[in-house]
Amino acid sequence: MTQARAAIRAFFDEPTNTVSYLVWDPATKRGAIIDPVLDWDNRSGTADVAFADRILAAAQDEGIAIDWVLETHAHADHLTAAPYIKSRTGAPIGIGEHITEVQAIFRPVFHADDVKPGGGDFDRLFKDGERFALGSLEVEVLHTPGHTPACISYKIGDDVFVGDTLFMHDYGTARADFPGGDARQLFRSMKRILALPPETRLWICHDYKAPGRDAYAWESTVAEQRAMNPHVKDGVTEEEFVAFRTARDAKLAAPLLLLPSIQVNIRAGRFPPAESNGVRYLLVPVTPRKTEALA
Repeated sequence: MTQARAAIRAFFDEPTNTVSYLVWDPATKRGAIIDPVLDWDNRSGTADVAFADRILAAAQDEGIAIDWVLETHAHADHLTAAPYIKSRTGAPIGIGEHITEVQAIFRPVFHADDVKPGGGDFDRLFKDGERFALGSLEVEVLHTPGHTPACISYKIGDDVFVGDTLFMHDYGTARADFPGGDARQLFRSMKRILALPPETRLWICHDYKAPGRDAYAWESTVAEQRAMNPHVKDGVTEEEFVAFRTARDAKLAAPLLLLPSIQVNIRAGRFPPAESNGVRYLLVPVTPRKTEALA
């Protein structure tokens, strides 16, 4: 028997081009917030929760109880508001079990010895194929690596929240050049999603407006992706995609918020411990092209 459709409301954060989602079961009013964004001023190192408060206010207006804060991966382009949502609602923070691989990559980079072993900063590590309840709805976890090793998608009936695995069907696909990323894995993950029924709705985590499109967008379908996505539509082979993605990624600059985002997000949104002066600091590793640059 086909389950009832989830109710979905999208919230677009234009400074980071990120879409967060409030998702709930209309029958029971039990809900989840997917990929919540923390307001972050990189120039001043100032954090705020105005964006997250908009989502919480919408949930309150609808009478929705938040049961989960769900991350699709450790984002490299925004800081997560997951711990703030948890503090307001008591909802546990979930992410894919392969977050431990991402933590292992970045813990030494940022000397982040306080990152808890085994993904312990998160409340729940989901396995591929795992299912859990959202009210009377069932959420299925799909491991969709490639952008990062830990990327997962959340399938609720005929709706799938794909994180950074796919962008809009007129725009393309995510980069795969971050440490642990893999273009071949990304292609296979996308094909797994695109093997779902054509009418399956895909909810995108980022949008940058494709050429010729004036409005931001975040809802696509399997049929639209297979017919129109220039990077992965039907007929594009794995070898063609890998060659294209590898060449394109080599020309891309690092995301503006990469360094603060990774440090915070591998800790499930927790900032590093305060130093002896009571201040918390985010690190900037220095990689000089010549050793003389450090003199």
